[in-house]
Order: sequence, then structure tokens, then C-alpha cells
Amino acid sequence: MKNIVIIATIKVKDGFKDEVYNELVKLHKATHELDEGCIQYDLHKDLADENSFTFVETWQSAGFLVLHEEKEHFKTFVSNIENKIDGLTINKLEKLDI
Repeated sequence: MKNIVIIATIKVKDGFKDEVYNELVKLHKATHELDEGCIQYDLHKDLADENSFTFVETWQSAGFLVLHEEKEHFKTFVSNIENKIDGLTINKLEKLDI
């Protein structure tokens, strides 16, 4: 099985940056502690937009990513940021063997 790489960019609504950032940090910590199959789960801030954050993730397989999305800490995160973001872009990638 090939690793799955995720680039997830979250655009936060004005006035919610600190609150959403705290939720991102909680998700980061819980994912590292609780999710099997997680190779990389790094949070980045956009240097040109203070309201934009990006996770760069690597999972051992698509199955581990599905399990991550079913975990309580992930569901809590989604619930806690509801109506506080302007957009979410998720790119699912597979590295080519070249």
C-alpha cells in the first residue's frame, strides 16, 4: 500500500483565529497521541494570510486516514470549528514512483 499525503488548508473567519487555532493545536496533539498509521501531521501558518492554516499529513494508507476521520477527537474538532471558517480545501495525494 502507498502512503497517502493530505494537504488541508483552513481559512478562518475574521474574529475566530485564536479560537480555531486552539482547536487545531488540540487536534494536532490528539492525532499524534491516538492515531495509528500517522507518519506526519504538521500544522503550518500562512505567512501571507494570518487567518489561514495548513496541515501537511502523511498516512500509511487510506484506511488509516478513514480511521482518523472516525475518531472522536476529529469529530469534536469538526464540530468546534463549525461556522468559524470561510473554507476548507483538502487535497489527497499519492507520491509517484519516478
